[in-house]
Order: sequence, then C-alpha cells, then structure tokens
Amino acid sequence: MSEMFATASAVSLALAALLLFSAGQKLGRSPTVVDGYRRVGVVPQRLPLLAATLLAGTAGLLVGLAWAPLGVTAAAGLVAYFLVAIGAHLRHGEMGNIGTPMVMLVLAAAALVLRLESM
Repeated sequence: MSEMFATASAVSLALAALLLFSAGQKLGRSPTVVDGYRRVGVVPQRLPLLAATLLAGTAGLLVGLAWAPLGVTAAAGLVAYFLVAIGAHLRHGEMGNIGTPMVMLVLAAAALVLRLESM
C-alpha cells in the first residue's frame, strides 16, 4: 500500500464518518437541525433527500477505496454538494453554521485529490 493511498484512505474514512453523522442528524429531524436548514432555504421535507445524497457519497467513498473511479466520482459529487451548501448559506446571509460545510468541502476536496493521486 502506497503512502498516498493510505492518506487517501484515512481522509475518506474520516469524511465518511462525518457524512454518516450528518445524514443521521438530517434523518433525526431535531428542531435545532430543522431550524438551521430552514434558515438557508431548505424545507424539512427535503432533509431525507439530502441525507440520502450524503449516504450515497459515503458509500461511494468507501467502495471507491477498492475501485478508484467510484471514489473519485463520489468525492467530486461531494465537492459539488458542499459548494451548493456554502452558496445557500451565503445567499441567505446565514453565517452562523457556514463552518460545517466549509470543513466538509475541504475534506471532500482532499479526498478527491488524494484518490486521484493514489491511482
């Protein structure tokens, strides 16, 4: 196993864990979570769709450790997802929680670059 693949794996696993937690938060629909999404223009009925998107990204990252093209595609999709999330925060002037999608974007971008480099 190359050092680059080991690093890509570590970043992908860390991101996958965070994505699972985030999906669980969306599916749990606690009032705090629902309110946070309302402030950026997401209606509660869309939370399961967002959770499913994150779960698909998680599966893609994990399977992508064995089949690189899927890992690259999943990471690229997650980069797009978090760019849109940051855009929603900016559009609605909601800066209180913008740090979360920014950190996730950095991790997704790192997973993308590292998986590309480890192919």
